[in-house]
Formats: sequence, C-alpha cells, structure tokens
Amino acid sequence: MSRIIFATGNADKMKEIRMILSDMGMEILSMKEAGANPDIVEDGTTFEENARIKAQSVAKLFPDDIVLADDSGLEIDYLNGEPGIYSARYLGEDTSYEIKNQKLIERLFGVPKEQRTARFVCAIAAALPDGSTKTVRGTIEGYIGEKSAGENGFGYDPIFYVDEYGCSTAQLLPEEKNKISHRGNALRAMREELKRI
Repeated sequence: MSRIIFATGNADKMKEIRMILSDMGMEILSMKEAGANPDIVEDGTTFEENARIKAQSVAKLFPDDIVLADDSGLEIDYLNGEPGIYSARYLGEDTSYEIKNQKLIERLFGVPKEQRTARFVCAIAAALPDGSTKTVRGTIEGYIGEKSAGENGFGYDPIFYVDEYGCSTAQLLPEEKNKISHRGNALRAMREELKRI
C-alpha cells in the first residue's frame, strides 16, 4: 500500500493535492499517471455520492492502492445552490470558465452583496484496499463578486471573493489559497483519516 492514486486528470488539482499530502510519505499519482483513464458516469445526487462513485470505479483498477476522488463545486445561495453538483458541466461540458463566470455575474446583476453569498464545497472519498470507503467534506464561505479578478486560480476562482482577504481566490498565492480552500480543508481532513488507518 505504497501509493495514493487520485481519480483526476487535472494538473492544477494535482499540484494542490501534492502540496497538502506531501507529508504522507507515499507516492501520489493521478489516475492518468498510474495508467488509467476510465469512463466514469457521475450520477450521484450529492458531492459525496459522486466522489464515492469515482473512487470505487478507479479502485477496481488499483485494488492494492488507496484511491482518492473528489467532487467539488460552487453553491450560490441566491440561485438556490446552483451550479452545485453540475458546476463542471454548467452551460455544457466544453464551455470555458470565462463564459460560465460571466454568465453567473450576469445572473446576479443588481443583487446586493449580502445576498450574493456562496461557498465552494469539496467532498473527498477514499476507497481503501480492504473494500471500505471514507468520505470527508471541506467548504469555504464567500460571495460572488461583480467582476472576475486574478490569474492564480482556476475554474470559478476569479469570481469567488473572500471577505477576510478582500479579494478573489484567484488573486491569492497558491500557499494562501491552500490554507483556506475547500479542497485544502477536505484534503487535511482526509489526511487525518488516512493517518489513523
């Protein structure tokens, strides 16, 4: 059990994962680096269900390794939690985040800041060699800004602002973002779970 396989092909995500799990003393690979790219149907109704589906699907290919998978997204209160579990597929799979972000800003046009509350959610599931699974959730609270700003993040980062820093998460340095991000919080919680095993 020397490896952690993460069910993603996203290089930005892998950077974040490796930074946070660096003290685990295990090789950390994306599923692509491990030689797999299965077609996974994420048909769960929650972030946790989708993370579990991904982890269990990839674990079938690597039964001796710990397989982690995450499902994350943006929930905007004014839009009844949209885009939620459909964050990656919002406005279509191949739509750029520039277009998605612009559309969300347009949908919130004229809405006062106190009603623009939002959070990033990240659920991480671990499929373990003994066949069991563990799931954790991390969040970060913020609000949707009136314009995109910042080059450091990806996805919805340029429109997600955090009061504590007075800027978008795309304007934070990677180290700052990892300290407070939903994925950072979930990865730290999962790291503690794995250390108990």
